[in-house]
Parts: sequence; C-alpha cells; structure tokens
Amino acid sequence: MTVFATAMDRIFANPSMAAAAVWISATTSEERPIRVIGRAPDRITDFGAGRYVSDTMMVDVRVSDLPDPSPGDLIVIGADSFTIQGEPVRDRERLIWTLDLRPS
Repeated sequence: MTVFATAMDRIFANPSMAAAAVWISATTSEERPIRVIGRAPDRITDFGAGRYVSDTMMVDVRVSDLPDPSPGDLIVIGADSFTIQGEPVRDRERLIWTLDLRPS
C-alpha cells in the first residue's frame, strides 16, 4: 500500500471528513455500505446569451469500497437519496471515484 493510499484511508475514516452512505445497484439491487466525501460546487452553464448558476452534488468514494459504480446507481446519505449521473471518474492514482449525483 502506498503512502497516498494510507492517507486516503485515514481521511475516509475520519468522521469530520467523510460520511456513511449506502450504494444500491440499479441493475441487481445489491447494497453496500460506503464512506463518501461530499462536495457541492456551483456550476455555471451557458445557454444562448444567458449564463445560469446551478447547485451540484458530487461525492468521492474509495475504489476499494465501490469497485464498479454505474450511472443510475443510487447513493443514500442519511435520509437523502441521489442517483449517479454521467460516467464515474477515477483519480490519477486510481484510488478514488468522483461521482456526479442528482437528487432522486
């Protein structure tokens, strides 16, 4: 295990940094507990002559917790449910997935 992987494990274990969540497969209904780090950056979208700012919801998940997420899968964080939209993207070290979510 690399030093970076060890650091990521510690960050995801920290209750101040990461939250408990549940992943539910859209195809098999399999459930798996995971840890997520949430981000909610604003996104600017150009449409014609206008620019619109919208809220987004993204989470980072360890590849070791969730080896193969797919669009349409469900992520439940507390009482809130989100659907993965778009293709999940891994970081350079191939340790972390970034998932773009929309409310379900």
